[in-house]
Amino acid sequence: MITINEEMCQGCGLCVEICPRKILALDESKINDRGHTPVMITDKNVCTGCSLCAVMCPDCVIEIE
Repeated sequence: MITINEEMCQGCGLCVEICPRKILALDESKINDRGHTPVMITDKNVCTGCSLCAVMCPDCVIEIE
């Protein structure tokens, strides 16, 4: 299971680029309190839990359980 802290996300897109399943995207419909476009998961059922996104995130906003 993937959890994303949208309020802490800087919207850098590193996790989007590294995801092998290409199920992460920047949510252009939102802006968090810090003024950034946060990342979102497009299909949780496709996530394999590889944790590459969590490792790549410089702000540690992604958790994999």
